[in-house]
Amino acid sequence: MFNNKKGQGMSLNVVIVAALALIVLVVLIMVFTGRMGNFQEGISNEGKAELVKMRVNYGSCHPGAVPEAGFDLELSKAETTEEKAYAKALFKEEIANCKQMSDDKGVCEDSGCVWN
Repeated sequence: MFNNKKGQGMSLNVVIVAALALIVLVVLIMVFTGRMGNFQEGISNEGKAELVKMRVNYGSCHPGAVPEAGFDLELSKAETTEEKAYAKALFKEEIANCKQMSDDKGVCEDSGCVWN
């Protein structure tokens, strides 16, 4: 009655192959997500480095934390060189607007900038 055991062997082989495939898939996902995290960290560090370079041009009146965070976000979202240049140009305009207010602390703070 149960002389043919090929069906049992086949299903055992399928289970083993499926388990191995699942293990390989999990390992690949772990490796890939780890690398993606490093990539995101590198992009964020680029934005922070650019922000430090921009801060050299700050005067007594300069953009606050919110515009700086916006610049960092826009730079990290930029995919092309042109988009990065545009984000930098916008933030440079923000710095220039604050520099125009650098004579008076009250005017500076009223314009949304921060007095140093």
